[in-house]
Amino acid sequence: MSRSIFTRRAWIAGAMAACLAAPAAAQTIGISGVFTAEGRNPDGSAYSGVAVVNEQSGSVQVTWTVGSQTYAGSGVRDGQIVVVNWGQAHPVIYVVMANGNLHGTWQNGTALERLTRR
Repeated sequence: MSRSIFTRRAWIAGAMAACLAAPAAAQTIGISGVFTAEGRNPDGSAYSGVAVVNEQSGSVQVTWTVGSQTYAGSGVRDGQIVVVNWGQAHPVIYVVMANGNLHGTWQNGTALERLTRR
């Protein structure tokens, strides 16, 4: 098993464990706002940009700007899990952390992303 895959799996497992250990109040944290987006592509290269999240009644819209590219998606929130379809084969799946940041994975778990509230 490559170190890269192990690191990704460990990161995802840690995020899920944090989700289970977080207080119930985290389930009601609103996630609308502007975030710094940082992540790793499936090939391991890093990227950063800005994400704008709009949550309303369980529906979520996200617009990411990375360099000169803009991506948009929509999805749903169920408790601490947010699933956003953005026109690719696999959605972005985030866990809402206790502080309102979002940690997620995309491209079927081969890429990672962290949204940090600005």
